[in-house]
Order: sequence, then C-alpha cells, then structure tokens
Amino acid sequence: MTDSALEQLLGRARGPMGPAVDLDFGVESGPLVELGRVISRMNGFFLFNGGIQVFRVGDEGLGPDLLSWNTDEVWKSTYAGLADDVFCFGQDLFGTQFAVVGEEEVVRFNPETAELTSLGTSLEDWARWLLADPDVNGVNSFAYAFQKENGALQPDQRLIPLQPFVMGGSYDFDNLSVKDSAVAMQIRGPIAQGVHNLPDGTTIRLGTE
Repeated sequence: MTDSALEQLLGRARGPMGPAVDLDFGVESGPLVELGRVISRMNGFFLFNGGIQVFRVGDEGLGPDLLSWNTDEVWKSTYAGLADDVFCFGQDLFGTQFAVVGEEEVVRFNPETAELTSLGTSLEDWARWLLADPDVNGVNSFAYAFQKENGALQPDQRLIPLQPFVMGGSYDFDNLSVKDSAVAMQIRGPIAQGVHNLPDGTTIRLGTE
C-alpha cells in the first residue's frame, strides 16, 4: 500500500524540534485535525534541507512555538488585520507562511503582499503539493545551495530579501539576508499593508524617514 503524502513527508522530516505533545484543537474534522495528529507524532520538523519548517508546540524546543507565532505580539500586529484570519503552522525558507483559514482550507500566505493562495482543503493536499515539486514548492535545492555557501540557518531564522521580491528584488544570494523569523515578518508587515490589493503593474514606492 502506498503511503499517503503526509506519511512520505514525515518519513523525510528532520525532527522533532520539541518534546512530545498530544495536540488536539477541539475540532472534529478538517486540516486542524490532521495538524494535531502530525504534531503529536513529531513536534516540529524541517523538510527539504530546511526549505520547509513546521512549527513545534510548547515552551521548550527549537524554532518558533506554533501558538505564540499566531499572536499579535510576535508579528501579526504589523499586518494591521491582514493576517488575523490565518492560523500559520509553518513557513518556507523565505518566510512564506503555510496556514489554515476558517478551519477548512490550507493556504500560502505571501508575507510581502498578504495574498492567499489556496493549496486545498487538507494537509494531505499541502503535502501532495510539496512533493509534486520539492525544488520549487519546497525550496529544496535553493536551501541546500544557500546554506552550503553561507552556513546553516538556525531554527529561528529565515531569509528576507533586501529589495523585496514584490518590488523586483532577485533571488540572488547578495539580495538575501538572514533574519530572526519574527523580525523578518515584522519588517514585511508594513510593506504588505502598502501593496495589498494593488493592481498588477502598479509602481510601488516606499517612503523613508
């Protein structure tokens, strides 16, 4: 019998990042049920050379805590409401968030624009999407190449572009800076406020003090 996509991901995972937990979100169906089961099996982990991170739960461990990560105090307040409805359970190398919306849809949350892209209605859909192209969707080869040249990122670090991607910034290594994950999101919150829902092709200018 072929393993599910989620089982395949867990087989590739590097973790756990925290002590064992029994996580139950108090719902009967949907992606949060799957997330609770995944975290209960492996409390936080990395995939694809660190290109994908799934957050741990609890006061002890490495990398962001899932519940704290979803509070206003850590980074969401800088998005002025644009991130309020997304429950983020992980992120890629560049801080693109993976989240559950309305307890029924799994999405990508673009940190520079706050735009949502639907990936399906289950974590199984998310896992299939990642496995369909690990180098593009899971940032696998890029994560390996960057860390081989610049050193391994810590569990609480991600990459942020010096010139934002939404403003034409490149993925060249010299346009990327290693930052604390939360700080990286805080930096991009005001950018997302400024560009959210702007028509394609709009010229964007950031003011400086």
